[in-house]
Amino acid sequence: METTITLQILRYIPEKDPDPFYQEYEVPIREEWVILDALNYIKDHIDGTLSYRWSCRMGVCGSCGMMVNEKPILTCETFLEKYMPGPVRIAPLNYFGVIRDLVVETDGFMEKVKRVKPWIIRDREKAPSEGEYLQTPEQLSEYKQYSMCINCMLCYSACPVVGLEPEFIGPAAIALAQRYNYDNRDEGENQRNDVLLADDGIYECTLVGECSEVCPKKVDPAGAIQRYKVQGATEWWTSVLLPFGKK
Repeated sequence: METTITLQILRYIPEKDPDPFYQEYEVPIREEWVILDALNYIKDHIDGTLSYRWSCRMGVCGSCGMMVNEKPILTCETFLEKYMPGPVRIAPLNYFGVIRDLVVETDGFMEKVKRVKPWIIRDREKAPSEGEYLQTPEQLSEYKQYSMCINCMLCYSACPVVGLEPEFIGPAAIALAQRYNYDNRDEGENQRNDVLLADDGIYECTLVGECSEVCPKKVDPAGAIQRYKVQGATEWWTSVLLPFGKK
């Protein structure tokens, strides 16, 4: 069995070179290592200048997403042995500005997330004396899948529409909007519709489905988008066939 593997890492050091370049590193192969372990080995033992993000090492924080052999993955949960005999090509996530090496700009993504108002909106808050907002298991199941998003941005990096139309609000933001729209305690759907139905909203999506393919938490943003489109079409046809609306 091979004892080492080659990592080809895209470097970007703006104060030294305006152009990105690939740099190769030989790292040992260990049975329990994920790709993040190999990056940490390089940082600790070979090249301390290598820059990348990571935090929890448990597939929860979503900060260690990168392109590995042209596919967006979480490096903390992808075993290095999978890529034997190598080489392994590692680059920053697609469609994001690069700050340095594997570190990408996240401000645009976070702004899109904030636009869908990812919090419970109420027309009137209950007084504490009125008790809790109760929810049945069935009501929870309506949105639970969409609540599992960890903001890793892999879905944006896999989405061809994001690549062509940077203003597209994107799969994670739409799934997050659905998380609150389907929450029985929320009354903010109309406010989110102003964002979701805008020119850069859900109808930009061509339903390629790559976002759901790469999602590490099986949130299925493509399903959330399709569900919203079906709901919108149903409501439109209802308004045409029943112009006086529901009683």
